Amino acid sequence: MQTPIVVPQLGESILEATVIEWFREIGDKVSPGDALVSLETNKVNIEVAAETAGTLVSIERPAGRDVRVGDVLALVETEAHDRVVAGAIQPAASQPAGQPEAPPAARAEPSVAATPLARRVADDLGVDLSRVSATGPSGRATRGDVEAFVRRPPAKVAPQASADLSPSSRTEERVKMSRRRRTIAQRLLEARQTTAMLSTFNEVDMSAVTELRRRHQESFQARYGVKLGITSFFVKAAVSALRAFPRLNAEIRGDDIILKHYYDIGVAVSSAEGLVVPVLRDADRTPISAIEQQIKDFARKAEANRFSLEDLRGGTFTITNGGVFGSLLSTPILNPPQVAILGLHGIQKRPVVVDEAIVIRPMMYLALSYDHQIVDGMEAVQFLARVKQLVEQPETLLLEA
Repeated sequence: MQTPIVVPQLGESILEATVIEWFREIGDKVSPGDALVSLETNKVNIEVAAETAGTLVSIERPAGRDVRVGDVLALVETEAHDRVVAGAIQPAASQPAGQPEAPPAARAEPSVAATPLARRVADDLGVDLSRVSATGPSGRATRGDVEAFVRRPPAKVAPQASADLSPSSRTEERVKMSRRRRTIAQRLLEARQTTAMLSTFNEVDMSAVTELRRRHQESFQARYGVKLGITSFFVKAAVSALRAFPRLNAEIRGDDIILKHYYDIGVAVSSAEGLVVPVLRDADRTPISAIEQQIKDFARKAEANRFSLEDLRGGTFTITNGGVFGSLLSTPILNPPQVAILGLHGIQKRPVVVDEAIVIRPMMYLALSYDHQIVDGMEAVQFLARVKQLVEQPETLLLEA
């Protein structure tokens, strides 16, 4: 009997996905719970597992194909007396008397273990799979392994007298945009087209936060198992400022403004497919230690591409830190339906005037982008000034927390 493997429910408002990689090939034996295929949605990657034991006899949706909830991905044959012949199920037939049984048509086994998607990518890029270090299930090379091999710096070779002096070739490469990258592009265009986005800027003296971290870093790390960073201070400062200016913690629905009296703060983190924004739930009631632990967990999940739909759902306000990549100043783009986003940047020592004297201080530029449809310029400026004041006096944040 053949059992279909179908695209499961993918989460709220997610109806489509893209087949990323098959972990098994036609003819492979599978057991309940074995991961068969990885699907990419516009938010997270999902692995679909076998529900019954049997043999994978058909792959209906190959890597790169777009699918919808309920589509059949593959078929698993659960009857033991059937056997795989040339990728299809054939019933065993009796042989004439006196004739030796002919061996079944063998499925060509490649000399190097690799997933089908890895083979296709290797063929496209001209990569010898035998030179690729495999990290996938059962020792198979994956698409990521092939791409990592391509990114590896080439080995240096000694120059030869008869070197080819022909001009270097001018090549182009067509790379299909991933579903997540397509979604990011769509949302960025949506933000530009549906919001009246403006930005305001300020700068904050990070001396007090830097000194507080220096004094308490060792004890904080020993107690909570995580370093005391700077993002948690801005999360707490943003929550306090949002309480004072509630229109920045809102969204537009038709002709109504929905003011949200809870504070789910999105923290942008980098992944292989671009920035993703996992959400700190109830940040107003979460201590700084727990915020730092969650941010560290977000970084781990981003590196392993292991976010759940719950991690990314919702959010009332977003903080993004371009400073980790060296950015000194930028204009963050709104994350609809949110109406405001705070951009942090690199800390740079600069001369500033304090009490009529020029001193050197660690300074950071702040940027606040906001939807002018419901947020006035005065509110935005005052909001950013409030964040600046709180970060420059971090003991106030600790008292509020």
